Amino acid sequence: MSDTVFGKIIRRELPADIVYEDELSLAIRDINPQAPTHILVIPKKPIPQLDAATLEDRDLLGHLLLTVKKVAEQVGLGNGYRVVINNGHDGGQTVSHLHLHILGDRQMKWPPG
Repeated sequence: MSDTVFGKIIRRELPADIVYEDELSLAIRDINPQAPTHILVIPKKPIPQLDAATLEDRDLLGHLLLTVKKVAEQVGLGNGYRVVINNGHDGGQTVSHLHLHILGDRQMKWPPG
């Protein structure tokens, strides 16, 4: 298991507001929310970033997207939401463990801001 903050949360070494969990993933509320609802979907398998995923991870990646859908429904984001994956330093990734952001409960703009 990864020794990142997410690895520690998955192992229950750090507290988190867990909203969903299954055998492959965990969803937690972001401690620094960028929208009224901001949830992170984290694979339990430690993949450092999207660029490090392999063909072997194909089913897991699909599972993560379906988990996003399930969690969004669970927390009532019926009017829509944004899903973001930051990849690498220039992409804004701050934790080296792949995770998907679910942002909702406000009108999203493009470009983001």
